[in-house]
Amino acid sequence: MVTRRRKYPIGIQTFSEMIGKGYVYVDKTDLVWKLADYAKFIFLSRPRRFGKSLLSSTLHSYFAGERELFKGLKIMELEEEWKCYPVLHFDLSGARHMPAEEVQKELGRIIKPYEKLYGRDTDETTPGMRMAGVVNRAYEQTNSQVVVIIDEYDAPLLDVLNDDERLADMREVMQEFYQRLEMLEPMLKFCFITGITKFSQLSIFSTINNLMNVTMEPQFATICGITEEELVTTLHEDIELLAQKNGLSYEQMHAKLKLQYDGYHFSEFSSELYNPFSLIKAFMLGKLGNYWFDSGTPTFLIRQMQHFHTDITSLDNMQVPATAFDKPTEAMINALPLLYQSGYLTIKGYDNETGIYTLSIPNQEVRVGYTEGLLPSYIGLEANDVQTGFALKFWRALKQNDIDLAMQEMQIYLAGIPYVEGFKKKLENAATTEGFYEYTLYLIFSMLNVYVQTPVKCLGGRTDMVVWMPDTIYVFEFKAGGTAEEALLQIDNNGYAIPYTTDKQRVVKVGVAFNTETRTIDKWLTS
Repeated sequence: MVTRRRKYPIGIQTFSEMIGKGYVYVDKTDLVWKLADYAKFIFLSRPRRFGKSLLSSTLHSYFAGERELFKGLKIMELEEEWKCYPVLHFDLSGARHMPAEEVQKELGRIIKPYEKLYGRDTDETTPGMRMAGVVNRAYEQTNSQVVVIIDEYDAPLLDVLNDDERLADMREVMQEFYQRLEMLEPMLKFCFITGITKFSQLSIFSTINNLMNVTMEPQFATICGITEEELVTTLHEDIELLAQKNGLSYEQMHAKLKLQYDGYHFSEFSSELYNPFSLIKAFMLGKLGNYWFDSGTPTFLIRQMQHFHTDITSLDNMQVPATAFDKPTEAMINALPLLYQSGYLTIKGYDNETGIYTLSIPNQEVRVGYTEGLLPSYIGLEANDVQTGFALKFWRALKQNDIDLAMQEMQIYLAGIPYVEGFKKKLENAATTEGFYEYTLYLIFSMLNVYVQTPVKCLGGRTDMVVWMPDTIYVFEFKAGGTAEEALLQIDNNGYAIPYTTDKQRVVKVGVAFNTETRTIDKWLTS
């Protein structure tokens, strides 16, 4: 039995503090060393809470020559010189939810500590001029090239994506700051920029011609996140501790962690990655949870999905070309790039001959988390309404293979939904189509940790919904204003259930008729 206390770095994003105070640390320093020597200007995009800030801090300590912090780590076998460079490290996460003029002040605030070290000229009035002045003086005073690290570069821009006027004002402020970097190139040793999204019209992408975007580079795919190998070696003891607290075997706990937090891929051939924040928080609190969403689904993402009328039922097994990943954020024609960059979708497959990627939701934490955020926006339901009372009855019925009881519970529940004001207009139009019920049931099933796909293409056409339970596969066909008999006949005539007859699970066909006036189930038939 494991009894030793482990210190988990929740809220700790500084490498020196993590190492100095003995927090659990997964060694990525071999990749840090490789990244530092890869190019002079580097951009890396990763989802929020995925270790970008810790990576930035690790690079800071490395270039600052803080060799003692790296004792016993992989980099010690690689680095021989350990030179010390002046490092300017800017974190823009504090500039969220601000108007452009306040962001300009925030930029001045984060530059000020370096001006105390290296001085400031009176004619340096803008953030870009002040940063350039600091770099120039640091270079002259230390006789050494300078390292610039900018973490969360896009934080000020995410809230103004759909506001052209505010976005233009914000872009002007940020361009003035970033455009100096290209002119400073001779004095820079290394420049590292992180963020969630790619704003191609910002000067870091339009004027730094040699900026290397390593976001999908296979050799750096695992530089943020926890690999399977790292989990079962470095964090083996933590799995054992968590298993003890939950009365499970090591193997059972490992399987639960994999289902909940694993599944991210940041290049076509990379290893699967666990969400580091959620994994460490589960170890710290002794239980699994949807920790990535503690602060809620990002509002900028919800707005973008609504703006582009995103079909949320098509997010599993979406096939896209490579060009889909690199659309500029401010010029998107759909929400796909933002969903991928934000971590709501990840790479699940790649066809080398066609260059086509398959994208899906990474894991159960993301599936439940985004569902909670999207329920009110898409169908007017609150997550708590779904999860209390009805959810337990519905889940038990499915577990008992009693589809009739499950559909009765669904019928009663849908009939009593208190749809929010402002959603009624949408209902008047939507409730006359099968698509509305696909959305509704898709989100409800997702909330219940049930694997569901809708619609599903097959040789005979398009199945409205397929639901996977441990020992049963349910094939659904919906009719809005039609009959359950017609729905069930369509399943048979078009062979919707045939692809699943080779599986070990029992296959149940369900034809469902919806009443478009009452917006609930009118009748269902099974076979």
